[in-house]
Amino acid sequence: MIRRTDRLPLSFFSSASGVAILAVAACSLAATPELSASDQATIRAVSDAYCAAWLGKTPEQSVMHLFDKDAVLLPHHGVEPVMGDKAIRAFWFPKDAPPTTVTSLTQRIDEVGGSGDFAFIRGHSRVSWISGTGPDAKAVSLAGTFLTILRRQRDGSWLITHHMWDDPPPRAQ
Repeated sequence: MIRRTDRLPLSFFSSASGVAILAVAACSLAATPELSASDQATIRAVSDAYCAAWLGKTPEQSVMHLFDKDAVLLPHHGVEPVMGDKAIRAFWFPKDAPPTTVTSLTQRIDEVGGSGDFAFIRGHSRVSWISGTGPDAKAVSLAGTFLTILRRQRDGSWLITHHMWDDPPPRAQ
């Protein structure tokens, strides 16, 4: 048994079980209320707004409006994290890219959870888009999984702080 005055060996903190034990202890010490039904509905509405934003007439403004200014994207296939609103704009809306239109985006929510001021959405998504114009236009469709973390704002709204997605790896040609 570990007493408050005992010192833990450094190796304890580097082990997965040590980290898990500390995480469980921290969560139990900082017990916060579960998400209310209203919070869960609002969080689901953020997912709906995310899909609608990509399909709307001004996706850059509409999509970015849903993200915290310090948000982080964790793209598929091991692409490096994209951090902050400027980097996210450059990643999703590059100035020199061919015109791209998202033609379909759905997110099936499998789980909403969290407590206090943090929440997550986990589920499956399908997206289709057309990049380029005329005979050079390419249609792409992907399906995969996603995980979105949100934080409650001072005004009670929820913004996305982290967004992660994956889809099947590219097939060899």
